[in-house]
Amino acid sequence: MIPSAPIARLDWRTVLGLTDGDVADISEVRAAQLAAVHRFTIPRLAIELGATLLLFLSLYGYAAGLMLWVWAGITVFAAVAIAAGRLRSRNWSAASRSRRELHDETLRSIFMGALWAVPPVLFASVGGIEQHLSLWTITVALMAASALLLAPVPLATMLFVAMLSASLAAMMILIDLPLIAGACVGLGILLVACCLASGRNFLMRKQAELQLSDRDEVVSLLLREFEDGDADWLWQIDASRSLTHVSSRLAFALGEEALALEGRSFLQMLAGDSWDSGDFPPPLRTLAERLKQRESFSDLMLPVTLKGVTRWWKLSASPRFDEAGVFLGFRGVGSDVTAERQTSEKINHLARFDPLTGLPNRLQVTEALAQALADADQWRSKCAFMMIDLDRFKAVNDTLGHQIGDRLLSRVSERLSALMTASELCGRLGGDEFGVVVRDASDPARILRLGKAIIHELSRPYEVDQHTLYIGASVGTAIGPRDGRSVEMLIRSADLALYRSKDAGGGHYHAYEPQLHAHAEERRVIEIALRKAIEKGEMHLCYQPVVSAEDASLTGFEALLRWTHPEMGVISPAKFVAVAEEARLIAPIGEWVLRTACEEAVRWPSDVRVAVNVSTEQLHDSNFVTSVISALSHSGLPPHRLELEVTESVFMREGSGAVAVLGQILDLGIHLSLDDFGTGYSSLGYLSRTRFSTIKIDRSFVQGAARNAPESLAIVRAIVAMADSLNMTTTAEGVETEEEYLMIRRLGCRKIQGYLFGRPMVDTEARKLFSTLTRSAA
Repeated sequence: MIPSAPIARLDWRTVLGLTDGDVADISEVRAAQLAAVHRFTIPRLAIELGATLLLFLSLYGYAAGLMLWVWAGITVFAAVAIAAGRLRSRNWSAASRSRRELHDETLRSIFMGALWAVPPVLFASVGGIEQHLSLWTITVALMAASALLLAPVPLATMLFVAMLSASLAAMMILIDLPLIAGACVGLGILLVACCLASGRNFLMRKQAELQLSDRDEVVSLLLREFEDGDADWLWQIDASRSLTHVSSRLAFALGEEALALEGRSFLQMLAGDSWDSGDFPPPLRTLAERLKQRESFSDLMLPVTLKGVTRWWKLSASPRFDEAGVFLGFRGVGSDVTAERQTSEKINHLARFDPLTGLPNRLQVTEALAQALADADQWRSKCAFMMIDLDRFKAVNDTLGHQIGDRLLSRVSERLSALMTASELCGRLGGDEFGVVVRDASDPARILRLGKAIIHELSRPYEVDQHTLYIGASVGTAIGPRDGRSVEMLIRSADLALYRSKDAGGGHYHAYEPQLHAHAEERRVIEIALRKAIEKGEMHLCYQPVVSAEDASLTGFEALLRWTHPEMGVISPAKFVAVAEEARLIAPIGEWVLRTACEEAVRWPSDVRVAVNVSTEQLHDSNFVTSVISALSHSGLPPHRLELEVTESVFMREGSGAVAVLGQILDLGIHLSLDDFGTGYSSLGYLSRTRFSTIKIDRSFVQGAARNAPESLAIVRAIVAMADSLNMTTTAEGVETEEEYLMIRRLGCRKIQGYLFGRPMVDTEARKLFSTLTRSAA
C-alpha cells in the first residue's frame, strides 16, 4: 500500500487568503476556490439584477428619483462589468492560481458590498413599513446568497456580509428600532461564522481531493510499470479457481496465449503433469488449501514444471468479495524467482559444504552434533563425536605440493564417506582434520570398530597422479553427554583424545579420559615457554608478498608470526597460537606483532600495505583498540596502510562485542580482511553488516579452479561477484604455478598471494625486494 501524506493543517490566516501557510499544493487549492466562484457568475448576476429591480420598484415614488436612478445604474453597470470580466477570462479553470488573484476577487466583492450597503442607510427615512421591510428582506437575501455562493472565498464573503449587516443595523437605528439592529448584527455574525466554517471545509476537502488524485496517479503508474515488468505479473481467478483477465506477462510465464488461458484451472496449470497422478508438491497443496479456505497468503514459494523445465514461483494474493459479501475469487501477484533460488542454493551449499571434498563443513558438523546431543538428552541415550587427523599429510604437501595434497584429501573423503551409515555424518573441519557425528553411540564396541576401520581404511596406500602415497590417521572420540553436555565441550574432549592419539605416534584410536596427562603437560610446557618467548627474543615476523593480479606489482605483505624455541625448535603457529589463546597470552603477543609490523612497514614505500592476522580472542580484549592506536602512533604508520585479517570464527560468539570492535577499527581508517572465506563457518550475513575491504579466497578454491573443477570455478566466480557487488577486493591464496595465476586473473581476483611470488621472508629480505624493484625500474 502506498501511504498517503497527512493533510496539512489550515490555520485561519491561510483560510482567509492572508498567507499560504505550509500547504505544498496551495496554488491548486486557490485555483479551485476561484473556479467555484466563477461557476456561479451567471446566477450571481441574475440575483444582483433581480434584487436591484425589486429594490428600485419598492422605493420608486418614495425616494429621490435622481439618487435612486444613479444608485441603480451604478449597481447594474458594476454587476454586469464584473460578470463580463469573469466570463471573458480565459484562465478561470487554470490548474494553479496565486493569492493575488484571490485578493482581486475579494476587492470585487468589497466593491459590490459597498454598493449594496448604500440603500439601507441612504433610503432609511423614506416610505413606510412596507419600504423598510423591502429593504430589509432584499438585503438579508443578498447576505444569505453571498454566504451560500461565495463560501469558497471566505474573506470576500465575510466582508460582503459584514458590510451589509452593518448597513442594516444602521438603518434600524435610524428608524428607532435598536433591538432589530442588534438582531441584524447577530445575523451577520452567524452568517460570517457559517461562511468561515464552510470555506475552511471547502479548502480542506479540495486539498484532500488533490492528494488523493496524486496518489491515484502514482498507483496507476506503478501498476503500468508492474504490468510492463519482465519478471512479475498480476493474476486473477474466479470463485471456481479458473483464470480470468489473464495478463500478457502471466501468459508469457506459462508459455501460452492469454486468450487460451481464460477459464482454465489455475491449479491444474501449476500442477502440470502431476495433475493426473495427484502427486503434488507440498507447496501446491498449501496453495490449494489457502484457496479453499479463502485465506490471504504472501510470498508462497512453489515449484512449477513448464515444458519439462522446473521453475520457482513466488505468489501472493487476497480473496475478493463484492459489496454484498459474495466471494468472487482471488487476485494477486506472482514472480519468477528461479534465478534467486538457484543463487541462494549455491550460497547455502557454499556455507554448509566443503568445496574441496564435498563433505559437510564445520558449520554443518556442529549443527548435526548439537542435534545429536539434544536427542541423546531427550531419549536418555548416547551420541559420539570423532575427530580425525591425518598423519604425515604435511609431508605430502611439502614434498609434492598442495595440488597433490588436495587430491589426496578428496580420496580420503571418499573412503570416509564409504564407511558412514545413516547413523553417522562425516565432515571436514579444516585442513587435514575431519569429524564424525555418531547419532547412536549406545554400543561402545561399535564405536571402537568404526574408529579402527577409519584408521585402517585411511592408512591403505593411495594412487594419486602416478604417485603412491602412504599416510595414516589418528582418531579421538568423546561420548556425549558423558564427556560434554555442549557442542564445544564435546568437541574439546574429542580433541584432547586426538592429541593423545597423536602423542602416541599417530595411527591410534583413543577415547576421551578425564585425565590426559601427557597432552596437558605438553601444553603446560608450551604455555610456560610462551610467557617468556617475546622477552627472550625467540619470536620474529616473516613477510609474504601480496601482488596485484593485473601486473604482478607488489601491493603489500602479510606479517606471519614465527617462534623458534632453543630446545623445542621451530614450533608451528597452529600449535602455540591455540595455547596462547587459551592461556590469555594472545593479547601481549598480538600487541608485539602489531607494533613490530607497523615499525617495519614505515620503512617501506608509502603505497605498500602490511596485513596482520588478528585472533578472535584479541577482539574480545577490551584494550585491543587502544593497542592498535598505540602501534600506529608510535610507528607513525598511516592507518590506511594497515590491514587486519580475521576469520569467520569471530562471528560465532553471539553478543561477544567483536563486531562492535571491528566497527571501531574501521572508524580509525584501518582496512579489514576476511581470511579463509568459505572453509569455516561462512557467516555470510556479516559481509553486509561489516565493511570488509578484502575477502581472501582459500587455497583449495584456487587450486580447484586451476584444475577446471566446475564446483571450484563456480564458487570462485560467486565469491568474486559477491565481493564486487559489496565493493570488496578479493585476494587468492596459495597460488604456486603460472597456470593458477592466469586462471585466477581471468576469474577476476584482484590480488594474489602464494609461493609463485614469494615465500615468507624476514624483514631484511623483504626490504631487498624494494631495492630490486627500484633497480629494475631504473
